[in-house]
Parts: sequence; C-alpha cells; structure tokens
Amino acid sequence: MEYDYVIVGAGSAGCVLAGRLSADPGVSVALVEAGGQDDKLEIRMPAAFNKLFKTAYDWNYTTAKQSEMSGRELYWPRGRVVGGSSSINAQMWVRGGRLDYDQWGVPGWSYDEVLPYFRRAEHREGGNAGGVYGTDGPLYVSELRSPNVTTAAFLQACDELGLTRLPELNGPSNEGYSPTPVNQHRGRRWSAADAYLRPALKRPNLTLVTGATVDRVLFDGRRAVGIEHDGGAQLRARREVILAAGAIGSPYLLMRSGVGAAAELRDAGVPVVRDLPEVGKNLQDHLSSGVIVRCRQPVTLSKAESVSNLLRYLVLRSGMLTTNVGEAVAFVRTSPEEPAPDIELIFAPGPFVDHGLTPPTGHAMTVGVVLLQPESRGRVGLNGRDVVVDPGYLTREADLRRMVAGLKTAKQIFATSAMRPYADGPMPPYDGPESDEELARWVRERGETLYHPVGTCRMGVDDASVVDPELRVRGVEGLRVADASIMPTLNRGHTHAPAIMIGEKAADLLLAARARPDSLT
Repeated sequence: MEYDYVIVGAGSAGCVLAGRLSADPGVSVALVEAGGQDDKLEIRMPAAFNKLFKTAYDWNYTTAKQSEMSGRELYWPRGRVVGGSSSINAQMWVRGGRLDYDQWGVPGWSYDEVLPYFRRAEHREGGNAGGVYGTDGPLYVSELRSPNVTTAAFLQACDELGLTRLPELNGPSNEGYSPTPVNQHRGRRWSAADAYLRPALKRPNLTLVTGATVDRVLFDGRRAVGIEHDGGAQLRARREVILAAGAIGSPYLLMRSGVGAAAELRDAGVPVVRDLPEVGKNLQDHLSSGVIVRCRQPVTLSKAESVSNLLRYLVLRSGMLTTNVGEAVAFVRTSPEEPAPDIELIFAPGPFVDHGLTPPTGHAMTVGVVLLQPESRGRVGLNGRDVVVDPGYLTREADLRRMVAGLKTAKQIFATSAMRPYADGPMPPYDGPESDEELARWVRERGETLYHPVGTCRMGVDDASVVDPELRVRGVEGLRVADASIMPTLNRGHTHAPAIMIGEKAADLLLAARARPDSLT
C-alpha cells in the first residue's frame, strides 16, 4: 500500500499528526502502531493507569544496570497501545516555563513561538485565569473532579512554607504550587487518541494499522520511501515518513534502518545509510524519589478500589477513581542560584511505591521529588536487534545534591501545621532518612523514573544534531522525527504537553513543505 505520509507510532505526537494531516482530503495518511486498540476500562478510568503497567499495553522496558543507582536495572513503562503513553500516563498537563524552550536556542522553537501550539491543542474546562490556556482545542484540560481532602492540606502546607499559589500552573513561570491540571473529561481520561485520532478515523484518507511492529525505514539511496513491519510487510510513502515512536522507539528505528553512529551500526550488523553519531545520545529523564508517611485518618486512596467507589465511578464518573494520583504539585528552587525551579514536588494522597505495583498496606501519603534539569546524560543503543536503554542516572554529582535538597523540602511539607492532622511516621519502605548520606542512599536504592525520557534525536542548528529545526533527519531525505526525542533538553514540567505541541508544530511544518514547489526533494 502507498500513502502520502506514513507515521510510525500512534502516541501523543503521532495522533496529533494523523488528525491534522488527514484534515486535508487530498492527502492520504497511514498511522502505524505496534499495540492494539485503547478499549480497556483501565485506560478510561484515571486512577487505574498503574494496572496497565507490565501488561500487553506496555513496552515494559528495563534499563541497563545503573552504576550510581546501586547497580539496579530500572523498569521503564511506555505505552504500547493506540494513544501511546497518553493512554497509560497520570494525565498531568504541565507545559513547563519560558526558560525551558528559550534555552533550546533553536529558531522557531522559543517559548513565544511554541505557545500558540500549546493553546491550539487545549480545551480548558473551568477557570482560565489570565487566559493562560486555549479554549477551542481538542484536548481537554480540567481540574480534578474529586480531589482528596489531604490534597487541600498539601496546598495549605505549601503556603505555610512561603511558596506562591499559582492561579494557573501553565503560565510563563510555574514557580509555586497548584492543583494539577489533568487531561480528563467528565471524570475519564482524555488521551491524544480521544482528542485527535478518534474523530479523524471517520475520514477515508486516514488508515490506522494496529498490531504492526515496525522493523525499519526503507530507503532508496538516501531517500526514505516507506517502512517495513512484522518481518516483511511494507507501507510506502510518496512524500515522507515521520517517526513518532518516542525517545526510545525513534532512535532505535533510525539505527535499525542504518542511520546512526557508523561504527556502532556495523557492530550491530546493520548496513550504514547515514553516519549520524548523535542518534540515541543525549538521553535525559526525570529521576524521582519521595517521602512516604502514614496517614492518621482513613481518608486516602488506599481504599479507592472498594466496590462502592467502583460503582460511584461507573454510574456518576466521580469519586476516588477519578484521581490521577498526583493531585497537586509545587515547583521550587533548591538554591537562589537556580534560574528557575530545579525540583518538582508531586503530592499523592496514597503510598506510591514501586510504580504503584505494590499494594498499599495502610493509609499513607507521598510527596514525590522530581529532578527537573538533570545534568546526567545517557543513551539508547543497539545490542544486535535488541534496544539498550542506559539513562546514566546520577553520573553528575549535582543531580544527587539537588535530589537530596528536594527530599528535605518534602520532609518540611509533612512537618507543617496544615499536615499535622494527617501526617504520621514513615511508612516502609521509606524509613525516614535524616542525614545527607542517608537521603542520598535512599535515592540510589529506591529512586525511579518519572516516565519522561527525551533528547535522543536532538534538534539543533548544528551539523551534529539529529534533526534540523524543521525536524528533518540530517543527511537523508523524506524522513522526519516528531516526538519528545527531538527535545534538546528536558522541560521543567512533564513531557506529554510538549509532545502534543511538537505534533502540532510538525503538522504545520509538513503542510508548509507540501506547499513548496521543491517539496519532494
């Protein structure tokens, strides 16, 4: 089969691209997804996202052993389903601030230049102080429907510590605290598939191919002409192939297709199409740790899975099962020298242990601590046909220092008078470390991903970058990357929002290229 555009990956950016490109009836689009349909109840039910981990809806990656994380191999979930990770995430819509995009230094991608794409995506429900959000987009952004009583106490605790209450989290600066804006509509998850793909699938010029694991991009010389999936089946692209497979999948497919560091490709037995050494390099992720304390009152999410709560959700779309777990956030600086927040605090009215895979043993609360601007860098590589994920956590000393400082702030939250009616002693596995050395050990032994890998197909103006400012892969033709892998650095937020923005901007870039006389060159 032949199409104008072949998009690999029906995740956050891929759904946007499929929806926007197919709006032109003169264009044919194929969207290829390794996973299946997003028709499982646990996808719709906001609180159930962890029930999708380590299932058929998850790529279920494991990192290489991390030397600075007690030699551990860490679990990395990524969505393998229509909607991608937007179908299994915690629904938090956190763009990050002005500095995050201005620091990229890429023409066309400054904060002021990408802001219209965020706003074009957004359909803000409820308040919109200062007109921060868009209101006519397809992606619902709302307040949590039934927040926990302890979440209000967390917000009051932030006020006690002198932090700034933000009327809306997603302004030019997010320094301060706020309830978490979420991608929900009437108490259910609203994924990229809900927003962009489902309406577009009514169009005859859009084809969704599910259960198709892409093996490689096909080249005629140095021009991408399609993709091969599942051992030989092909889809051809008259105009362009767009990789939207994420920070692991996109560099992996480039390397499997012969685009990457030539020596590494030869070692993996892959014929070289284009020597592009930075493919797979520059991997960054938000490392997370946390403070977990018992709750004096039986009011937390530990009782969320009761029959009464399930019935309340199914009938009324309200109650504890509408929670996204991370109900409120605070963005803080660990020192005055930081140009913007370097730590995020996420409040969960429950014990979030082992990605939520360990059942709670009682009522508890968690303040997660997230390193927003890691200095450490890792890589995605090949081991034969297998993918290697090595985030290189804590390989720069400053990262551990900031994490320890963040944990101290989290401990201060639980020591406030606002938290006194609820906060009790430590809940295992958290054992209440006090000294810097004890806190550092806690990070090394129990820290985990916050699910935000970026950077492995870095965008830039320099010849070493993987993609140029129009997201074209350098040194080949007819091939772009459009997902979080193109981000030169992490945002001080969460990565679903910029992935959507990247999809929106990429659609405009592709439409503009189509209008040019030389668009097939």
